[in-house]
Amino acid sequence: MSSLSLPDGVEITAEVTDAFAEILTPDAVALVAKLHRAFNSRRTELLARRQERQADIDAGRRPDFLPETADVRAGDWTIAPQPDDLLKRRAEITGPVEAKMIINALNSDADSYMSDFEDSNTPTWKNAIQGHINLRDANRRTLSLQQGEKSYELGDDLATLLVRPRGWHLPEKHMTVDGEVVSGGIFDFALYFFHNHAQLKANGSGPYFYLPKMESHLEARLWNDIFVMAQDELGVPQGTIKATVLIETILAAFEMDEILYELREHSAGLNAGRWDYIFSCIKRFGRDPEMILADRKLVTMTTHFMNSYSLLLIKTCHRRNAHAMGGMAAQIPIKDDEEANAKALELVRQDKVREATNGHDGTWVAHPGLTSIALDAFVDVLGDKPNQLDKQLDDVEITADDLLDFGPKGPITEDGLRNNLSVGIQYMGYWLAGIGAVAINNLMEDAATAEISRSQVWQWIRSPHGVLDDGRKVDRAMVEQIIDEELEKITADADDFATKKFNQAAELFREITFKEEFTEFLTLPAYEAIA
Repeated sequence: MSSLSLPDGVEITAEVTDAFAEILTPDAVALVAKLHRAFNSRRTELLARRQERQADIDAGRRPDFLPETADVRAGDWTIAPQPDDLLKRRAEITGPVEAKMIINALNSDADSYMSDFEDSNTPTWKNAIQGHINLRDANRRTLSLQQGEKSYELGDDLATLLVRPRGWHLPEKHMTVDGEVVSGGIFDFALYFFHNHAQLKANGSGPYFYLPKMESHLEARLWNDIFVMAQDELGVPQGTIKATVLIETILAAFEMDEILYELREHSAGLNAGRWDYIFSCIKRFGRDPEMILADRKLVTMTTHFMNSYSLLLIKTCHRRNAHAMGGMAAQIPIKDDEEANAKALELVRQDKVREATNGHDGTWVAHPGLTSIALDAFVDVLGDKPNQLDKQLDDVEITADDLLDFGPKGPITEDGLRNNLSVGIQYMGYWLAGIGAVAINNLMEDAATAEISRSQVWQWIRSPHGVLDDGRKVDRAMVEQIIDEELEKITADADDFATKKFNQAAELFREITFKEEFTEFLTLPAYEAIA
């Protein structure tokens, strides 16, 4: 174990090995501390503001485009020009910050790779710091991995790397500054930026980020101010950092122009984060007795409210010369069933063709086996062009009513309820064991899809419309019974460690589902349960 020399007021309460100390250097930790002291109070105020906006919605005040920022929406402005390696982003692959994933993703035929400290990563201390070691080594082109007889090494032609830090709500409980726990997002951003900006410049690239789960342009302004200070601290020219914002909350959908404007010197566009977006709609409007959503698998991008949000994102981005990135294809290849695999891949193809035809500049996939499908769909539309920023959707008019026209409202089925409970418990069990991205039923599940599963169950219990297609009302007794039945199936062939984690996950699922107050993020109580 290493003995750290920490700046005044900083404490780290977890083990620091010699390898970890190479990341947690005094100067790197000092940058985290400086950003925390300058901006943490604003972060906590903005999180409190989310609850104030929730109270407004609960009181019947529907969100709308902001009158106070009408001049921003009407203004004739664009974001700053993009670096060369962010001009072509037709297919982006995503995954956690573990070595095998990073190597395979960077070696894939995807244009870019988003390495993730957030939804697909359990933020254990080991995962967090080892992730920084892996990314540092990847940028130095020294990352390799030996698993048994199989070796993994980086090739010569690599995808462009982007990094997603944790959202504003998530802490890094193992580090405090002046007695306050630091923001996970500030921690992830500052350490990556500190250790990699010079190497990235030497590589002909730069520090590129994805920013998750924001709910307002004020939260984007906070990120922009952090970028400005961090660049000044390290003597990096302003505008070097580029960030793509995930529009994955219903309230952010009303502020897309404003979010791009706040980050305009540092912006790399917007992304339609579809799964968290569905979760956000349920979270913010699920207390309305008239708002209900059908089985998760039926809430697709072809529904009115989801298609409206996607088209508005494209129109907004292209007007501002910003990339409009499409959403995730969560399917993974099915190796033991050729017919099922063909059907799954055809669904992916149709989804990507729709996105490219609508005007997106690129899209997300969760598995290297899907990148060629995404690339083919976009090449068919783009040809030799790197993007379609010139496609302006001037005839598209999206109103607040379009964004709030939630559906389909049915059917809700027992199979859908069982799937939500089974997937939710399985995913949370893996998450508690330190694994943040899990293949379940031939889909890559992460925290976002688990959030949909548990929020739907919470809502179906409380809504008068939470009725199965056979007429039975979803209630606590039904959910308790199905949890017991699904847990028995899940643990039937599990070892003692896995059984313990799945049982722990089931208890946590019960706690947040039956509690009257909606739990903002399942990862918050789950984070307290991990070492």
